[in-house]
Amino acid sequence: MSRVALITGASRGIGRSIALELAKTGISVAINYYSSSEKAKELLDEIRCFTQNANIYKADVSNEFEVSTMIHKIESDFGKIDIAVNNAGISQIGLFTDMTSNERDRMIGVNLIGAMNVCKAVLPNMIHYKCGNIINISSMWGEVGASCEVVYSATKAGLIGFTKALAKEVAPSRIRVNCISPGIIDTDMNSELSQSDIDELINDIPLKRIGTPKDIAKAVKFLISDEASYITGQILGVNGGIVI
Repeated sequence: MSRVALITGASRGIGRSIALELAKTGISVAINYYSSSEKAKELLDEIRCFTQNANIYKADVSNEFEVSTMIHKIESDFGKIDIAVNNAGISQIGLFTDMTSNERDRMIGVNLIGAMNVCKAVLPNMIHYKCGNIINISSMWGEVGASCEVVYSATKAGLIGFTKALAKEVAPSRIRVNCISPGIIDTDMNSELSQSDIDELINDIPLKRIGTPKDIAKAVKFLISDEASYITGQILGVNGGIVI
């Protein structure tokens, strides 16, 4: 029986690339989305060109009940969840003092509480079977902080701490928990950047290019593989050297 992976926020960008990369290796894929239903259906159609072992699931990861319902449905459809990739996230550029409390709470809810909700829901079966992999997608801004992305940076820093603590807690059950910290990646999240902004960023990146979603997907594929069986609680920076 193939392994089963849940990828949250998988309809676009990094999540989409992760879903495709894992599906191509024979892993069954549960595609979570919240609002981009058409993008999720397009991804499912693309995956089903080479495997039928995939489906889409709508849920707001910040809502514990919706997450629990989704997990039960996936486990009913596939029998188990071996891999959980907490990729769902939102961002907002602006001064911290201009952010409303609703905007702040929504970002914390999706970016940080969402990952906690998913982990809480998938862990009972992982612990029962003494097997599992959890990958949290953080950000370089969670490591160094970003002006005008204060709350976003805080949520991504929280994911890093969450990863380290949870890894220690579930390691006796042979569950590995790791975190990927992307640098500047070519996704919709960075679409507001002007070409001059991008050129300036590239100048600061030692490898002299913007990252791609596939760069992150390849890192996920490595961390869930047997080659990484002795790696847990680690933060893997995929950033072209901009944070060293």
